[in-house]
Amino acid sequence: MATQSHLRHFSEFGDYVEIQCVADIRPAAEALDKFATSLARLRTAACANIASKQPMVDAHGAILASEVFGWVGTHALWWQNPRLALTSPLTAACRYECEPFWCNAKGIYPRHPNVLLDQLNTADFLKRAMTHAAIVVPVHLPFGQIGAVSFNATEPDRTDLSQEFDDYADILEFHARKFICGYVKVMNKLRCIAPDVRLSKREVECLGWAALGKTDQEIAIIMSRSCATVRFHIHNAAIKLDAVNRSQTVFKASQLGYLGSII
Repeated sequence: MATQSHLRHFSEFGDYVEIQCVADIRPAAEALDKFATSLARLRTAACANIASKQPMVDAHGAILASEVFGWVGTHALWWQNPRLALTSPLTAACRYECEPFWCNAKGIYPRHPNVLLDQLNTADFLKRAMTHAAIVVPVHLPFGQIGAVSFNATEPDRTDLSQEFDDYADILEFHARKFICGYVKVMNKLRCIAPDVRLSKREVECLGWAALGKTDQEIAIIMSRSCATVRFHIHNAAIKLDAVNRSQTVFKASQLGYLGSII
């Protein structure tokens, strides 16, 4: 099995730690850091949610980036940059790709061609990405959350990670995903969506058209229904999703993966 193979490879550099409670976070981070460093001299940077300003922490609130992964010094505190999620080509690429890729100032290189990545701007790469080169593992989570782990070159003149990507991307991906998913499960206590939500076909269809900017009257014409019927379905969906208005109803339905394939 691939999982057993990855665990055996991991054990060559230290103990693998699966996160089952908050006390496991720090030892798991330390194991991941040792693994990436020993495997290919790569420094780890992990983010559980690229849209959040909150850094990943251990059970005592210590920031993993500095305390475990070694990001210290004025110019290395990437989690303190409030614009990083909006300006970094690494986080931008994570929004358009679900598999690992490596990147440098010349471009972004995924396993398979992705024209959306080809269009991303990598100008001023070092300033915007805060690394010379990196192997990045996007971690797409429930409710639209995106985490990411980047494995960064430690030497300034090491800008080509193509060989490391070919050799280690699968192993790094496995352990990066396990780390982020485990962290999110033990740290995310609040649920913004009620469990076991089941929308009807008509509710999904109405919300799908609403997500495309159609008004109730336009949706009624498209579906050959009355405006009252359209509002009825959207209202029912709002109740099921515990949403306060039309926009939040569409947003929550999208988070749960109901929209996108209906229209």
